[in-house]
Amino acid sequence: MMKYIVTVNGKKFDVEVEKAAEEKDQAKSTDKKFQEAPVKVADKVRNPSPSEVTGAEETVQAPMPGTILNIKVHEGQKVKKGEVLFTLEAMKMENEIMAPRDAVVVKLLVSSGTPVKTGDSLVSLK
Repeated sequence: MMKYIVTVNGKKFDVEVEKAAEEKDQAKSTDKKFQEAPVKVADKVRNPSPSEVTGAEETVQAPMPGTILNIKVHEGQKVKKGEVLFTLEAMKMENEIMAPRDAVVVKLLVSSGTPVKTGDSLVSLK
């Protein structure tokens, strides 16, 4: 029996390995040198945001510092998930800020040309 210390994701495990009798193992073995372990892939589960469940207002925040170039929506407008709400210029690149879910624009909290910081509220959705 051989003992090893195996590190997985920063955690150390003591492992003992036995040498099997070759005659018995060869009779049971297949042509494969290694047998793959079955892998179970979890289904991607989408959890609705609390605002989708309760119908409460939700604010969309700036993901990075920059300047609002364009506002693509207006108050009272219905938007679909993934629809562009704003164009944000950051580091000389234009970034599209999209709706996180189907909603109605309740209130615009910025105007075109407004400088924003990471986490600043841009729009209120319901």
